[in-house]
Parts: sequence; C-alpha cells; structure tokens
Amino acid sequence: MTDDLTTPHDRFEARLHRRSASLLKQQVLDQERGQFERTLAWARHDASLERSAALVVSARRRFVLGAAKSFTYASLLAADLSAAVANVTLIDGTIVRPLDVLSDVRDSDVLVAVSLSRYRKYTVDFAVPFVEAGGTLVLITDSPDAPLVRHAAESIIVDTTSASSSNSPIAVALVIHILATLTTASAKGAGRRLLQRDRLAESLGLYVDNAPEHNAPGRNEPTLDEQGAAE
Repeated sequence: MTDDLTTPHDRFEARLHRRSASLLKQQVLDQERGQFERTLAWARHDASLERSAALVVSARRRFVLGAAKSFTYASLLAADLSAAVANVTLIDGTIVRPLDVLSDVRDSDVLVAVSLSRYRKYTVDFAVPFVEAGGTLVLITDSPDAPLVRHAAESIIVDTTSASSSNSPIAVALVIHILATLTTASAKGAGRRLLQRDRLAESLGLYVDNAPEHNAPGRNEPTLDEQGAAE
C-alpha cells in the first residue's frame, strides 16, 4: 500500500538523507525481505490473480498500458503474455496510440493497466473511456483508493512500501510473473505457440546458443582474443 510520503523527494528526506551507506543498505534489505514474504503470503490467498488471468484468457484482444515507470512493468507483462497468447498489444503512445485503440474498442477486449502512486493522468484518461466504450479493465495498482479501482472489473492491489526514495518493485514484478504464468497455463494453444517461437528463434539464430554457423567468426573475422592480441 502507499504511505503518507507521496513524492520521491519526501521519501528521500525521510529515509535516505544523511544515512550511512551500510545502514541504508541494511534497511533496504530488511524492508525488501519483509516485503517479499508479505507478498508471497498475500498472493497465496488472494483470488484476484486467478480472476484477472481468467479475464485476460477469455479476451479476444489484450491491451497493456502503463505510463512512466509503470510503462516498464507494462512492457514486461506484454512481453511475457505475447510469448504464449495471441493479440497482445502494448500501448506505447507512439506506434500504438490511445486514440487508435479507443476508436475501435470491442466488448471482448481487455485492458491490463498498471497504475501506481502517483497515478499518471495519461493512464486514467485512457482507461476510463476504454471501459465506457465496452472494454474490460484489469488493474494492477497499490491502493484500494486508486483512481481506476472503481472502473475496473478486477483490481490486483499490491504493497509497494519501501525503505528507499522509490517504491518497491518486488510485489509488482511478482504479480506480473504470476499473472502471465496463470494466463499462459490456461490459454488454448499456448504450448503450440511457444514451440513455434522456439523453432523460429533457432532458425533465425536469435540467441548465442543457437546462432547459425555462418554467424561464427571465420577466417576473415578475427575472434575477440585475436583482436586483443593485434591491439
């Protein structure tokens, strides 16, 4: 949940200012350890994760949204979902713009929005019209009083309390991981899609361990060791 220190500057002055590095490190480690344990206990019994995954699975199209730091979380979720589920779109505001999506919302669409304190107006201004147009909102947030809670079909409320000037990412990252995992496990064709992606990755040589032979250094391409010796 959020606390009374609403800005990074407030949290810096209260928690970090004039603290020794060793003391601060220990405080952060103790706080994050407790945070992780609380999040595990909460996730074990909170059914909002299963309900949210069911909504994402049942959708025809899935959109993912976040602004500022929350865009990083949204990108992670979109990447994990798109590996196993079709029709996943990350709204980045440039290639995929809110106006383009809002002009064609269907009642089978789901928007997963990450909206954390201090709540960006950009996210609220997109998510509310999305719901009004007939879409379904799944919300990842940090307070039951967050602006989008009353518009969401399902809200996953995480604790982001931290000993730092920035909110803790642990609960948010864990929620994203669980949500993507539950969605993948329930999605029809996920196994086939993942297998096909593996085959394509191998044929395209996307990774070091499956790079095609012609990408390896040849007689006209010195290895790093040879380059170092030449220098």
